[in-house]
Amino acid sequence: MIRITFCLTKRDELSLQEFQDYWLNKHAPLVKSVADDLRIKKYVQLHTREWAENDGARASRAGSLEAAPAIYDGVAELWWESLEDLRAAVSTEEGQRAGVALLKDEAKFIDFSRSPLWYGEEHQII
Repeated sequence: MIRITFCLTKRDELSLQEFQDYWLNKHAPLVKSVADDLRIKKYVQLHTREWAENDGARASRAGSLEAAPAIYDGVAELWWESLEDLRAAVSTEEGQRAGVALLKDEAKFIDFSRSPLWYGEEHQII
């Protein structure tokens, strides 16, 4: 399986709640509506929660909370059967239209300059 991982940072003018509400209730239905055009097999959102455990976990990795990198506001993961399947999907007119629609919508709530993404190949261990 091929996966794209988006580490999302909200636009500054949005609260975490506004960001996650838009992402779940507006953007997710849009992704679902174009999933066939893009041949997406699975789409998952991980919503960051403001829990006390976050500080301890972050500090344990960086030596101190002050040295720890910022927490992302969420992570999105999308799966395709293969790289060939993904390439085929984005080479069609429908797939290209769907990609543009998703990007335009993402600009409404995501700070692209602080939201890295990448493609990777999944290796399931457990």
